[in-house]
Amino acid sequence: MAPFRVEFVRNWSEAAARWNERGEATTFQHRHWLGAWYAAFDTVDPLIAIISDTQARRDVALFPLISRHHRGIRLIEFADLGVSDYNAPMFSCAAPRDCASMRAMGRALFAALGQWRDRPDLIRLKKMPAEICGRSNPLMAWTWSGSSSLNGNLVEIGDDFEAYRISIRKMQMPRCWRVFIRHPGARFRIATTLEEALRFLDVTDVQQRERMNRLGHKFVLDQPPHARFYRDVVRGGMAEGYAVVSALISDEGIVATTMGLRQGRHYSLLRTSNAGEKWSNCSPGLLCVERTMAALHGQGVRHFDLGIGNYDYKQRFGAKQLPLADISVALSWRGAPYALRDRTAQRLRRYPGIAHRVRSAAGSFGKAGN
Repeated sequence: MAPFRVEFVRNWSEAAARWNERGEATTFQHRHWLGAWYAAFDTVDPLIAIISDTQARRDVALFPLISRHHRGIRLIEFADLGVSDYNAPMFSCAAPRDCASMRAMGRALFAALGQWRDRPDLIRLKKMPAEICGRSNPLMAWTWSGSSSLNGNLVEIGDDFEAYRISIRKMQMPRCWRVFIRHPGARFRIATTLEEALRFLDVTDVQQRERMNRLGHKFVLDQPPHARFYRDVVRGGMAEGYAVVSALISDEGIVATTMGLRQGRHYSLLRTSNAGEKWSNCSPGLLCVERTMAALHGQGVRHFDLGIGNYDYKQRFGAKQLPLADISVALSWRGAPYALRDRTAQRLRRYPGIAHRVRSAAGSFGKAGN
């Protein structure tokens, strides 16, 4: 008898009802995040894989996947579409931890996807950590994986937050706070009601759009379905402390905001915004992040993830890079050019000049990504 059995569920509500425990996962594989995601991004087809231990007869892992058609191929991906920083399975507390079992689990999932009635052309799984809560990632344990172009940025803080502040003294956060609080009504606040959190999030949308417009960049987070998604995460997760929305406020209005996710001792920063040049002398966006970290540290958080994207301010906060991995597996001749392109780009990523020329040459294949 095979050690693991794979079942596919086509509806998140059904999968969530069956997966009736918190288990172990990253902050992005959480019932509030995934419930909001599958509800908002309803133009793709859910393909949620639930893996059970055949001997123990219990569910041990859930893989939040989707199926979609893109440029003539059927693609299997994580439920992401660019909004999740990390993609990974969810594990039950009873899931195995040994590497052999993780390899067997990954093998079972890929075999089931290959035999699925609507067989995909390409399995593309991106932004995966090598470990999830101390367990090896079964996808990376079983098959070939390559480095991702993205990485996490982690700040580990001990029990003394003032010692951490001293370690980042070049950012001059205490000075920024002193400058900020000279303004009438200046204060920092973590939203305590849903109405307040949604009001802060409305300002986040406006401030981020204004900044992106100034930079000439496309911005979609204030448009459906993204706007619905973030608000549903707040509606579902704020009461239990999963969704954290904070702001710097003065009598003139909301000066800066953050939105993030908290799970136990871990916090992941998602979005941050500020009111622009007028307030630049106190770096309000960075100050709001720092004050949020200080407040959550006082509540027991010790691991702060500043998210993907290697902006300079993350290094100044003392962040260390967390490598991530991607997998591309072709299951048909249609998917083969895409998998070849992905693997070539991964192998040549260490050589930017050569990688650029290869990407240009491979452009005729198109991209099956977002």
